[in-house]
Amino acid sequence: MTDRIRARYLIETPASPARAAAAMAGEQSTGTFIAVPGETPEIHRRHAARVENVVELDEHDEPALPGSRGGSPFHRAEVELSWPLENVGTSLPNLLATVAGNLFELQQLSGIRLETLGLPPELSRAHPGPQFAIDGTRRIADVWERPIIGTIIKPSVGLTPEETGLLARTLSRAGLDFIKDDELMANSPHSPLEPRLAAVLAALDDAASETGRMPLYAVNITGEIDEMLANVDRVAEMGGNCVMVSVNAVGIAGLRAVRQHSALPIHAHRNGWGALTRYPLLGYSYDVWQQLWRLAGADHLHVNGLRNKFWEPDDSVLASARAVLAPINGGPPVMPVFSSAQSAEQVADTYQALGSTDLMYICGGGILAHPDGVAAGVASIRQAWDAALGGVDLDEHASTHPELATALATFRDRHDRS
Repeated sequence: MTDRIRARYLIETPASPARAAAAMAGEQSTGTFIAVPGETPEIHRRHAARVENVVELDEHDEPALPGSRGGSPFHRAEVELSWPLENVGTSLPNLLATVAGNLFELQQLSGIRLETLGLPPELSRAHPGPQFAIDGTRRIADVWERPIIGTIIKPSVGLTPEETGLLARTLSRAGLDFIKDDELMANSPHSPLEPRLAAVLAALDDAASETGRMPLYAVNITGEIDEMLANVDRVAEMGGNCVMVSVNAVGIAGLRAVRQHSALPIHAHRNGWGALTRYPLLGYSYDVWQQLWRLAGADHLHVNGLRNKFWEPDDSVLASARAVLAPINGGPPVMPVFSSAQSAEQVADTYQALGSTDLMYICGGGILAHPDGVAAGVASIRQAWDAALGGVDLDEHASTHPELATALATFRDRHDRS
């Protein structure tokens, strides 16, 4: 436990790492580029950021990023800074301004990445955290001892509300646990939120009369804050059971406002995340990112998926999922969401690597593009998870389950060609 905010960075600098660390501490607390009147010893004692540690690593001939001043070599180091809670209070936006603000623009640095963040208990307690997390989500979905299996409405854009409802009915009849809007579809002129929600809920009710089960439907309410809060109310009034927010688009204050206003699970989509993390010497880690969104109230957090269609390697995906599944800042684990070109083909490896069934396994094309139709696509995912959880070889299981066999032939061929 600590009463100070602590942040650890990987930096690169043409200066000495100790001098660069001092510049970082000054810029993000009491200092600036020159001494100013009023920066008294007492203010410095109470409010200055402290350089807690500097560990020099290696040197490079070329800078990772443009714009730094000074010649080679470029020194890499780990730097830990700390701040008194008094500087920030308990505001998440102001926390971000302190630990991830102008540091990324300092000319003393040719690379900087925020790697870890340690928060005082007082700051953590000031935020609502997840309302449903894993157990609450499982309770609403009525899914236990296996992953929650879902899909995304596809095509992502272009369907009318009525067409979306027809697709939702087909998906629900096929036995899915979870259906979500794509992040590109929120309140578009060709498919406004309210008529789309009405069409989908009517379709799910109709399907439930046959199947006896109602899937979660994460309707995308992303928008201006007042619009999101009104839509949260409307979803609840109409009988909806989940909302989705593109968290990088609405900001941490936007998500926190939704959480404070909502009595529904919040499915947090991370689109835009790559801009914050893809380059290894810029931005910040998923470990830091997911801490902040959990404090703000996310119940489900996307982590990508194994052998995905994006840039991220499998070890990074798994590290993200483990971070989401770890209790932190006094709050419970939340649900990692595996998505991005997932199909039956990655199931066994996902379970073996993660060792947990506490996840959402979301397949768009992996269900909708099954050659034998949506129901076969859903069956193939269930069969793959049955095999993984039962310790049965996937190909052996496929020999007696044609839906799984077709999925493996289809999606392994796609990976082989990519």
